Amino acid sequence: MFQEFTKTIQLTSTPATVWGAMLDVRRVAAWLSIVRDVTDVDPPRRYTALLEDRLGPFAMRADLEVTVEADPDRQRMHVAAVGEDRQVASRISATIDLAIEPRQTGTGLTVSGRYEITGRIATLGSGPIRKKGDKVLEEFFANLGRELGAGDPIGSGHI
Repeated sequence: MFQEFTKTIQLTSTPATVWGAMLDVRRVAAWLSIVRDVTDVDPPRRYTALLEDRLGPFAMRADLEVTVEADPDRQRMHVAAVGEDRQVASRISATIDLAIEPRQTGTGLTVSGRYEITGRIATLGSGPIRKKGDKVLEEFFANLGRELGAGDPIGSGHI
């Protein structure tokens, strides 16, 4: 089961402030209540984290390997996370691309990507998984906007 998403949010913070925030892996992880215990492996490129959540009758606890590729000149970033919960025989992977664009007032941040869940949890079907994924993404954007000053939404796409 996989889901793709794209959303652009207008922020009142400067592009430099937004870029600095996106480079702070622990800060970004704190915007997601399901992510805990971020650990440096080879910063600023590699980290580990723990994903904990409940989905239907399953309690998922997956150790994630996180890779970050940042292009400061273009203010673009690619993040990949992959992990497995052996107790419920499920695997999760996600790729996220971030693009920062200066605006007359503040910054436009476009976040796009996809996540995929396989194994026993996928047997719940795409509906509950998509609903949970949408909730996690909404939480991320709400916390991002709260910290970096959410302006009016711009051409937001599907979450």
